Amino acid sequence: MNEIKQMKGKWRIDLSKIFNENAIYFIMIIIFIVFAIALRDKGFLSSSNIMNIFKQTAVISIMAVGFTFILASGEMDLSVGSNVAFSALIAALMLQRYGIIVAFVAALATGSLLGLINGLLVVKVRMPSFLATLATQGIIYGSARWITNMQAVPVLNKKFTAIFGGGSIGPIPVLFIWTMLAVIIGHVVMNKTSFGRKVLATGGNKVAATLSGINTGNVKMLLFTVMGFIGALSGMLFTGRLAAARYNYGEADLFTVVAAVIVGGNSIYGGKGKIIGTLIGSIILGLINNGLIIFGASVDQQIIFRGVIILLAVALSPKE
Repeated sequence: MNEIKQMKGKWRIDLSKIFNENAIYFIMIIIFIVFAIALRDKGFLSSSNIMNIFKQTAVISIMAVGFTFILASGEMDLSVGSNVAFSALIAALMLQRYGIIVAFVAALATGSLLGLINGLLVVKVRMPSFLATLATQGIIYGSARWITNMQAVPVLNKKFTAIFGGGSIGPIPVLFIWTMLAVIIGHVVMNKTSFGRKVLATGGNKVAATLSGINTGNVKMLLFTVMGFIGALSGMLFTGRLAAARYNYGEADLFTVVAAVIVGGNSIYGGKGKIIGTLIGSIILGLINNGLIIFGASVDQQIIFRGVIILLAVALSPKE
């Protein structure tokens, strides 16, 4: 009898462990099934709608990969949305005069420079990342409005739109390829490289990381620079998909990006970096957003719901 009880207890523990480790996947499946049943007569399961979900979440997923690294290091970047818009405008303006290559390089250089400035403010000036990036967010956003007088910059170059968001390779949208590329690189760097271990150590215990020989300042500066690079890439993907650059790209995406990272099982307190979880978190938010739209929820209601999701995600985030 004791052996049977021990076996039952072991099974309970194993099942509980399996559920806890894979809860994000179960949640995604449950949400998908609920919407599939509730919206079965409204086209939720159509191939075009499923593809729309992936397209709508692609840029968010890419931004969230970079944000996962920032958060894992124990820092925050509130300027990423403004960086997206400003870099997109630089790309569009350069494209009109100099072509794709110059536009591509100029946008990535701009985004990386903005990210480096954030890193310098945090590491060298010793400003809290929350305040530093809040300040640069305002500066970048104001600059984006100023250089275009709040007007959209059209993109007529079909090759650019095909490469950055509007094209496809066979049945596979280019946005999906960009997303998978970002996720794979992010996952490998986080889990298979010494730099990934340094990021987690920096966010988990900065003092211990420093004592072990890790230059946490350099790690953070590089992360902010890469976040700027990813913001610029995201801006070009927005531009390519919508065939125009606007000053408000990314303006409302920061909340969704943060929610995707936290829902994906990452801690807002640093020390954890689950790239695959971040991707699943982004898809979950995409499913919910798409379902709400089909249900007929207003934009205001969608914003409120995203806020609730962020509150719940942060409340349930691991505190250790």
